[in-house]
Amino acid sequence: MKKVFIGIDIAKDKIDISILPSGECWTAGITPTALSETIDRLTALKPTNIVMEATGGYETRLAASLATAGLPVAIVNPRQVRDFARALGILAKTDV
Repeated sequence: MKKVFIGIDIAKDKIDISILPSGECWTAGITPTALSETIDRLTALKPTNIVMEATGGYETRLAASLATAGLPVAIVNPRQVRDFARALGILAKTDV
């Protein structure tokens, strides 16, 4: 079975979702209806893990909803993510 990893970038009014290994990406809203649709879509992918950075509280509702749906979710420290990228020689910040 192929492992599926999902990265989510959370902002005040939207979330950006990226799927590996497929490379599929999309943007979703943060309304209750939009989050429900997003969770249904992510559940169908049967992810190995869903990762998002802590963003001053924006991540809380989404992470709780994902966990309630039985999805594996991890909230990571943005400083540690940045330091890891730097250790790999990735110096430019990019959200692409």
